[in-house]
Amino acid sequence: MPLEFPNLTVVTHPLIQHKLTWIRAEETNTDSFRQLLREVSQLLAYEATRALPTERITIKTPLTEMESAVISGKKLCLVSILRAGNGMLEGFLDILPLARVGHIGLYRDPATLEPVEYYFKVPSDIADRQVLVVDPMLATGHSAAAGIARLKAAGCTQITLISLLCSPEGVRHLSESHPDVPIFTAALDSHLNDHGYIVPGLGDAGDRLYGTR
Repeated sequence: MPLEFPNLTVVTHPLIQHKLTWIRAEETNTDSFRQLLREVSQLLAYEATRALPTERITIKTPLTEMESAVISGKKLCLVSILRAGNGMLEGFLDILPLARVGHIGLYRDPATLEPVEYYFKVPSDIADRQVLVVDPMLATGHSAAAGIARLKAAGCTQITLISLLCSPEGVRHLSESHPDVPIFTAALDSHLNDHGYIVPGLGDAGDRLYGTR
């Protein structure tokens, strides 16, 4: 992790970096973009859940009884920051099919770059769950910070953010707003441009995911 950002984990696995290259590429079409994002999300889910607690239970194999590990502790909830977060959500559900799902609708005001909430729907018992927030782009960090603040207001105490790409500005803002929230990402990019886009980035993740660019 970069020394400046102790809460940040950049996952440098070769498979992730290979797929990320083609996600970034301008010529990658919508169908391929969706599939690659889903695949990278599966791999990020593996890394983001590496520290989940386990306990031993007794099972019977076809040959004998044995003790083996299962996940213990709080149950999981996946929270997608709409709309682009849904592109990562499917990959996470492939790995964590029993997780509950919540959605937070936020859009960025083009003039102020500040987040505006238009939708919030999460499981009624979310306060009793470990929450994984998925949002492909941590750009200014304002939307992610606002979404996490809403989750904390709902009683959540264990929250992790997983993004495909981060900017230093976004990581800094989120770390200052929520120093207790770990961040997992496939890449820490150079900077934000004047329009709040990550550079070199990949453009608008939602537009590329849904073919609306």
